[in-house]
Amino acid sequence: MATQDFLVELGTEELPPKALKPLSDAFTQGIARGLEEAGIEFGKVEAFAAPRRLAVRIRDLADSQPDKSVEKRGPAVKAAFDDAGNPTRALTGFATSLGVTPDQLDTLETDKGAWVVYRTVEQGKPTVELMPELVEQSLAGLPIPKRMRWGAHRTEFVRPVHWVVMLFGNKVIEAPIMGLTPGNKTRGHRFHCPKSLIVPTPNDYEVVLKQEGYVIADFAERREQIRAGVTELAEKEAGGKAVIDEGLLDEVTALNEWPVPLMGRFEERFLEVPAEALISSMKEHQKYFHVVAADGEMLPLFITVANIESKDPSQVVSGNEKVIRPRLSDAAFFYETDRKTKLGDRIDALKPIVFQEKLGSIYDKSVRVAALAKKIADAIGSDPAQAERAAMLAKTDLVTEMVLEFTDLQGIMGQYYAANDGEPEDVAKALNEQYMPRFAGDDLPTTLTGCAIAIADRLDSLVGLFGINQPPSGTRDPFALRRASLGVLRIIIERELPLDLQTCCEWAEENFTVLTEQNTASTVVDYMLERFRAHYDEQGIGAEVYLAVHARRPTRPLDFDRRVKAVEAFRQLPEAQALAGANKRVSNILTKQGGDSIGETVDASLLQDSAEKALAEQVDQQAAKVLPLFENGDYASALSSLASLRAPVDNFFDEVMVMADDEAVRNNRLALLNRLRNLFLRVADISLLPTAG
Repeated sequence: MATQDFLVELGTEELPPKALKPLSDAFTQGIARGLEEAGIEFGKVEAFAAPRRLAVRIRDLADSQPDKSVEKRGPAVKAAFDDAGNPTRALTGFATSLGVTPDQLDTLETDKGAWVVYRTVEQGKPTVELMPELVEQSLAGLPIPKRMRWGAHRTEFVRPVHWVVMLFGNKVIEAPIMGLTPGNKTRGHRFHCPKSLIVPTPNDYEVVLKQEGYVIADFAERREQIRAGVTELAEKEAGGKAVIDEGLLDEVTALNEWPVPLMGRFEERFLEVPAEALISSMKEHQKYFHVVAADGEMLPLFITVANIESKDPSQVVSGNEKVIRPRLSDAAFFYETDRKTKLGDRIDALKPIVFQEKLGSIYDKSVRVAALAKKIADAIGSDPAQAERAAMLAKTDLVTEMVLEFTDLQGIMGQYYAANDGEPEDVAKALNEQYMPRFAGDDLPTTLTGCAIAIADRLDSLVGLFGINQPPSGTRDPFALRRASLGVLRIIIERELPLDLQTCCEWAEENFTVLTEQNTASTVVDYMLERFRAHYDEQGIGAEVYLAVHARRPTRPLDFDRRVKAVEAFRQLPEAQALAGANKRVSNILTKQGGDSIGETVDASLLQDSAEKALAEQVDQQAAKVLPLFENGDYASALSSLASLRAPVDNFFDEVMVMADDEAVRNNRLALLNRLRNLFLRVADISLLPTAG
C-alpha cells in the first residue's frame, strides 16, 4: 500500500498560552485515535504548536483504508428454503436488505447447524476522503471551556481561525475545515514575515517556517532554545544563574514564535523586599525569569523573552525596565506598610471572612485549629504553647496588603512578618509550613510545630465538612480534601509521627458544635485510609497488599505504612502464595464453624496426629518469637519468620481431618487454626493476597 506524509495546520489569533500545550496534545491524540479507529496505517505522529498555530504531521500515512472482509449471517438454512427447495420470505427479505439475490449467498456450517451468510469484501475508502472528518472530529473534542464566534461565521473555536493547511504528500485536501478551504499556504511571524508562505510538502513545514517565516513551530525545540538562551545570558552577562520554573518556561514558550532572551535590571533597593514577593511580581505579571548569584542570593536582574529580533534591543530592555519598576515599587510599599501592624493585632480582622457558611469564619477555624494543634503538638513531643500561638497567627497574613495583591504568597509572607514581629523561630516557620505539602511531591514541614499546624488545619477541614455532610464527590472537591488527606498521611509517615487518626479526628470533632452527621471521626478516618490506595499504587505496590492491611483497619498511618511494606516484602517470598491460600482456607473453615466465637486455646492432650502436633509446636515457637516483634512494630521480621510455617501448615492439611467426629478434637483443631490465623492477622489479612494456582 502506498504512503505519503500528511500535514494539517490551523492558523489562528494568539492562542491562550496556558492552554496551548494541552490543546496541541489533544489535537494530535484525537487525529491519531481517529486513524486507529478507521484502520488506516500510519507511522510517526508529530505535533507542532506556536502562539498562532496548531499543527500535526503524520509520517507514512497509507493512502486508503485496507479492504475488509465482511460476513453477515442470515436465517438458518432450514428456515431459508421450503420443502421444495425454494427461497422463503425470510431468505428473500435478508437478500433484499443487502441488495443481492439469494443465489449470491453462501452457507456457513457450525456445530449448531447451517446458516445462510453473505460474504463480500468492503473496499477501503481513500485517506483523502476520510481526513477532513477526522480533523473536524479532533477539533470538536478539544478541551475548550468556552468557545467563541467571530465575524459572520457560525464556526466556533477558542480563537478566530484565519487559515488552514491540509496536505497529503504535495496535494492539497480542499474539503472545508472550520468553514475555511484549506490550501498549502501558511503565514510567518506577525512582524518579521507578515505574508503567506508556500509549504510544498508536509516534510518542508517547519523548515519553511524557520528559514523564511521567523517561526520555530516545534514547541519542544522552542522551549529548549529558550532554556538554553536564558541560561547562557545569565552566565555570560552576570556570572549568575537563571532560575527556570518549568511552568513559567512552558508559558513563555507558548507566548513566543521567535524567542530572543534579553536581560534587564532593577534598582538594588528592591532587594530589601522578600525575594518571593519580587519573584511573584516578575513571574506572574511580566513572565520574567529571575537571576541568582552563586550563593543563591537574588541579583537585581531579570530576563525577559521577546518575540522579536529587535534592531535596537536596548529599547526593548528599557521598556521592560519601565514596566517592572512600578510593580516592584508596589511590592516594596506593601511590605513596608504591612510591617507596621503586628500579625497578632490582625487576628480580629479574620472574623468577617467566611471559611464555610455553616462552619463559621476564618477566625472560628483558627480557634479550633489552635486547640487541636495544641493536643497534636503534645502528642508528638513539640511545644503545645508554640503550636497554639502559631495556629492563631496562621491565617493573619491573608489580610495583609502583600497577600491581598499576591495570593500565592500566603504563608510565605506570614513567616517574614512573624519574624519581624519577634515571634519564636518555630512559630514563624510554621506560618509557612502549615501549607506544606502544597502539591504531590512537595517538601514537608521541617519543624514539629509546623507539622502540628499542617495536620490540625487539614483535619479541621475534613471533620468539619464531613460533619455537615459536604464530603467530596466524584467530580467536586472545592476544599481539596483529597489533597489534604494525602498531605496528612505523608507528614505522619515521612516525619515518623506517633499519631492515631481516630484519636486526632475525635479531638477535632470535639471543637465543633454544629456537626449534624453521626460518627464523623470514624467516617473521616475511613475516607483517609482509602487515600492510601492511590498512594501505594504510585509506588508500584499492588492493591491486594493495601487491601490485606486495610482489612485490619490500623488507624495509625505510620503503623499502616510499616504493615504495607512488610506485606509487600512477604509477598515476594516463595512461601507467600501457599500461606495466603492456607489462610484463605482457614478463614473459610472458621467462618462456617462460628467465626469470632472460636477461641485459640489449644489443649495439647487432645492433639492426636503427628502433623497437628508439629503444627501446634511450630505455632507456639513462632508466637513466642513474633509477638515481641509485633509489639515493636517490626512487622517485616515477624512475617519473614512466620513464612517458616508453610511446611507444617501444608502437612496439616494433607494429613489431618479438621472436622473430626469427636467434638472436643474438632474444636481443638479449630482453635489451633484460629491461633495460626490470628498470628498473621496481627499484621494483615494475607488471605486476600494472590494464592498459588
